[in-house]
Amino acid sequence: MQRIINFVLRYRNAFLYVFFAFISLVMTIRSHSYHQSKFFNSSRWVSGSIYGAGSDVSSYFDLQEENKRLVEENQRLRRILFNTEYDSIEPLDSTLAVYQVLNARLIKNSFTSPRNYVLIDKGEKDGVHQDMGVITTDGILGIVENVSNNFATVQSVLNTKSNINAKIKGTEYFGSLVWDTKDYSVVQLIDIPRLVPLVVGDTIVTGGMSSIFPENVPIGVIKKYDLNDSKSFYNIDVELFSDMANIKNVYLIENIDREEIQELEARTIE
Repeated sequence: MQRIINFVLRYRNAFLYVFFAFISLVMTIRSHSYHQSKFFNSSRWVSGSIYGAGSDVSSYFDLQEENKRLVEENQRLRRILFNTEYDSIEPLDSTLAVYQVLNARLIKNSFTSPRNYVLIDKGEKDGVHQDMGVITTDGILGIVENVSNNFATVQSVLNTKSNINAKIKGTEYFGSLVWDTKDYSVVQLIDIPRLVPLVVGDTIVTGGMSSIFPENVPIGVIKKYDLNDSKSFYNIDVELFSDMANIKNVYLIENIDREEIQELEARTIE
């Protein structure tokens, strides 16, 4: 207590100066309308800035919840899209739906090695299983390969083992989508016959010849092309729509009829 008293006595002149300055400021503001106006305008600016900053902080912390709502809405819309003909206006009948869609987040990404995999935060308990297709908001990502209770690994299209059925949009010319490991933003479409007319910028989509991806899921655009060594087929470089180095939210696609199709194919081969 004595230290506080000594501190006040030591700086009493400074305290008196601040006190009288404050009294003078108050009296000046109260006696002049101009100063009152300036004071209240300044106070409103300060309070407005403080409330604005508070609002920005609150909005920042609300972004996560808002993003979750948007992802869930996209999931619902993609399910409708995958189960509806593109020229149909009929509402989706859930009993006729072939594809189910789940959302997930990437927790580990790989795009620089010859065999790239990504890790997602959903697993068996969420309904994820092997051979589900995985897409981003812009295009395809890969196929689920291994699943645990809470997580799953996805074989990326940037993997030398990846081989996905793809076609030139608006045609029925199919080929295989592979990766030559040279550029993480470009994959290759092979086995397209030389008689097919190609144009740089043409869109490449999933072909629908497999039971993993629905038909017409966007992949990318033709960047360049040339004939292979036999001069019978094209080697086509496809620039991916998905930014493979910057992915957060993904969607998993389940073909409800896949198991039945595989069983029928197995019996047919036998």
